[in-house]
Amino acid sequence: MLTGQIRNDIDKLWEKFWTGGIANPLTVIEQISYLMFARMLDMQEEVAERKAARTGKDFPHLFPQTPAGQLLRWKNFKNMAGKEMLKHLKKEVFPFFANLGHKDIGEDGSTVHALAGIGEYMQDADIEIKNESVLVAAVEMIDQLPLTQSDVKGDIYEYLLSKLTTAGINGQFRTPRHIIDTMIAMADPQPDAVICDPACGTAGFLARTMEYLNRKYSSEAGTFKDEDGNPHYTGDLLEPYREHINRDMFWGFDFDTTMLRVSSMNMLLHGVAGANIHYQDSLNKSIRENFPRQEENFFDVILANPPFKGSLDESNVNPDVLGMVKTKKTELLFVAHILRALKPGGFAAVIVPDGVLFGSSKAHQQLRQELLEHNQLEGIVSLPSGVFKPYAGVSTAVLLFTKGGTTERVWFYDLQADGYSLDDKRSPIKDNDLPDALEKWQAYRQLVLANASAKEIKKQFGDKSRKAFTVDVADIAANKYDLSINRYKEVVYEEEQYDPPKEILARLLKLEDEIVSELKALEGML
Repeated sequence: MLTGQIRNDIDKLWEKFWTGGIANPLTVIEQISYLMFARMLDMQEEVAERKAARTGKDFPHLFPQTPAGQLLRWKNFKNMAGKEMLKHLKKEVFPFFANLGHKDIGEDGSTVHALAGIGEYMQDADIEIKNESVLVAAVEMIDQLPLTQSDVKGDIYEYLLSKLTTAGINGQFRTPRHIIDTMIAMADPQPDAVICDPACGTAGFLARTMEYLNRKYSSEAGTFKDEDGNPHYTGDLLEPYREHINRDMFWGFDFDTTMLRVSSMNMLLHGVAGANIHYQDSLNKSIRENFPRQEENFFDVILANPPFKGSLDESNVNPDVLGMVKTKKTELLFVAHILRALKPGGFAAVIVPDGVLFGSSKAHQQLRQELLEHNQLEGIVSLPSGVFKPYAGVSTAVLLFTKGGTTERVWFYDLQADGYSLDDKRSPIKDNDLPDALEKWQAYRQLVLANASAKEIKKQFGDKSRKAFTVDVADIAANKYDLSINRYKEVVYEEEQYDPPKEILARLLKLEDEIVSELKALEGML
């Protein structure tokens, strides 16, 4: 978590943007991303220069070795006057970003290579800052950021993203980070896994997975606290997997180029040099041509909150997905796509609207039947309807499933509170079921992995009046594959004791006499 001076500096800069006329939070983040990108390019060049000075070997330069080329470097333009710098960024630096996307500057998966990958999405970058004082303040602040510390710079970007308060198009909205963290902990991805988010947005699932791995794979020596007492995890025990993490572990797809820029930067700032962030509508038939390996039997883990409430033109949808579930509804198509993209034995944690669980259309039932009879639908966490406020008040749930096999029973959790109020303010509150949900899920998974008997599982999770319980698949099939938690949860009513009506009436009459008496006394004073 980001606290202290850096957070205050970012808040001040944010205010500067607002008072400078840039009110769209996404535009603010984009502009800050561009400037951070400019500084990181220069930092990368400096690292390569120092290495070249030690080894005596030349290296592929990012910046042209000419006076004009060197003026594209952060260290050389950051002290320009505001008006001059604004013109220089617009006419020289940002067009340089566009060309960078076409430049082959790395062969070894290094950070240089990753920066070029981000350059692909910088091609239409333009400076929106019109106020010179805002630009100077932004450059000064970014120059002070500790961008050499991967965990801190990841926190910085996460804090910037937390300021996104507007819903995007196509039903996109930012998933709360505490919900993401719980889903990741439930999936428990391993450092040799291949992980995907088919509608990655800001890459929240992927970036937080990197944080999860850093926390889990840090030795005592690799963990330290900052001056505010916040723990930081270096992930030093991940070194044997570093090449895999940098090149092959993370895959994100989206068809919003702004989000691709943001997500690429988010992954880079979380220390993942070569995340595979690609422009692709995961449901479109073009995925078979563009990513034939990745569209079927490829990923170990898929984490997603895909857009829903959308309706697609069937002629553009991947026919293999339509073969699994014939519908125009994006929420159903995404679940079907995720099932296809997982490896056999691969695991997914996916947020879906409640309608997926109980919808009565043929497509709804067809998908639920597919999940239960040809795969292992492991669990369903029912979320309260306010977790996505202020964006939306829709009721949702998290589906937890493994590709292949058949389902014996489904684990349910009735999550009532997530640590925040369920109104538009989303203020922190004391009640929070998320830690308990995770604990119960892990206990259930241990039983399953230990091949515990049905009797033993029922002993721990058979009471349907509790928050966590299991339901046999035969009961679900008998209810037309309805997966709504309210269908199976037993509500225990507590009997209330009331006084006899005559006693209540007598108290009301006595109260009325007292009121009349008081009114008469008041009248006597007038």
